Amino acid sequence: MKLWKLTQTEKRGRDTFESIVVSAETEEDAKNMHPYHNWPLNSWQLGWRTWASSPANVTAEYLGEAREGMPVTWICESFIGS
Repeated sequence: MKLWKLTQTEKRGRDTFESIVVSAETEEDAKNMHPYHNWPLNSWQLGWRTWASSPANVTAEYLGEAREGMPVTWICESFIGS
């Protein structure tokens, strides 16, 4: 499992996610994750105001290897609040 920092510049300003850190096996898997990934609704539609509108607008930076047994998950976020 790898650690990735995801950033987006499509949505900026108040009440937006600037970046998130996730664990995923591949860059593609990481870029398909979303700050609202645990919500039951379609996350890409739900987060249209707060995060990029599609994985194509997300940049993934490889940070390193995760600890053994780490699940695929969203670890932390940088949110620009009001």
